[in-house]
Amino acid sequence: MVGVTPHQRKISDLVTELLEWYSKNARDLPWRQTKDPYGVHVSEVMLQQTQVHTVIPYWKRWMEALPDIRSLARAKPEKLHKLWEGLGYYSRVRNLQKAALVIAERHGGRFPTRFEDVLELPGVGRYTAGAVCSIAFNQAKPILDGNVMRVLCRLFGVEGDPRAPKTNESLWRLAEQLVEQADLKGNRNGGGTDHPVSELNQSLMELGALICTARQPRCGECPASGICVARKENRVGELPRRIPRPPAVARRFMAFVVEQTGRFLVRQRPAEVVNAHFWEFPNLEILGGKTNPKDVSRKVLGGTMESVKPLCAIKHTITRYRITLEVFEAVAKRHGKPRVSGGQWVSVAELHRLPLTSAHKKILQLMDLRMGEDRRGRSFTLRSPRSRGGSFGL
Repeated sequence: MVGVTPHQRKISDLVTELLEWYSKNARDLPWRQTKDPYGVHVSEVMLQQTQVHTVIPYWKRWMEALPDIRSLARAKPEKLHKLWEGLGYYSRVRNLQKAALVIAERHGGRFPTRFEDVLELPGVGRYTAGAVCSIAFNQAKPILDGNVMRVLCRLFGVEGDPRAPKTNESLWRLAEQLVEQADLKGNRNGGGTDHPVSELNQSLMELGALICTARQPRCGECPASGICVARKENRVGELPRRIPRPPAVARRFMAFVVEQTGRFLVRQRPAEVVNAHFWEFPNLEILGGKTNPKDVSRKVLGGTMESVKPLCAIKHTITRYRITLEVFEAVAKRHGKPRVSGGQWVSVAELHRLPLTSAHKKILQLMDLRMGEDRRGRSFTLRSPRSRGGSFGL
């Protein structure tokens, strides 16, 4: 190759190796069976901060319930939140519907093909726009997520924090050179695939997910091990540079399950907070040390309860927060119902139809275990827990 630099030769060799490896090793994922940009967009948004095996059933249910942009644009918020229940980072689902509304209004309900138009959709950044345009339309648009950053840092020996502006832009340039080379290969005779850019970008993500993992990478199985700087220099464990995470913060909440004549008190979270529009049992964050649950119940439920008994304790994590949710069964006095802002009294069947936050869905699962099997509308009595304050579900 006359006039070709070592870097250009490495880019060319790497693209060849990755395309061949991907053709033989790509996982059979449901969203890879379509080039529909809507389906690709939904999968990419779901996969943000979420593992593939978790997303698969959610994506299938979503596409069955909302198979196209128009159905998403028309969907009621309750349906969207129920379909997303348990995936977390719930602003994603609201942005998906906002994007569908923009597409319906500005593009006649057809997913835009121009990168610039995709980038303007609510909730879409440079990575997601590149993923949709390259995977669905085979456009030579680069992608750069956590997996791809790690792969490129190791393959090319990139120093520095991969999320720092200067280093990050260097990685974007490398990703762009790779897709441009894939596009060139696809335009030559014998390119080997009809979608070289699509497969190249997916091969980078796949390599990072399966082989070039953050811990215990399987370098012996890597198709690019022969040209990997980190492996040649024995620096795989050092690259990419790891930035210390902020320390975990412990938080404590108390929640109360209150029943009257077979109906339970729940409330909807307001629009401006985390997990907006989802439903939950009345609860309060505990900011001090030891606290009497009966005193807390008085603050939360607006009155004195006849009794407050431990039901379970749930531990879960949201970003850097390590949350303990202590759950109590509260029995109201004979006269007067407890009241909370935005609260409603609902049946068990209605509870199952409401979108609940992840921790509170676990409370409902425990209630199902401790209630009778009857689900035909008669009153239910929550059985007392066998052990006080036990842990459930995590």
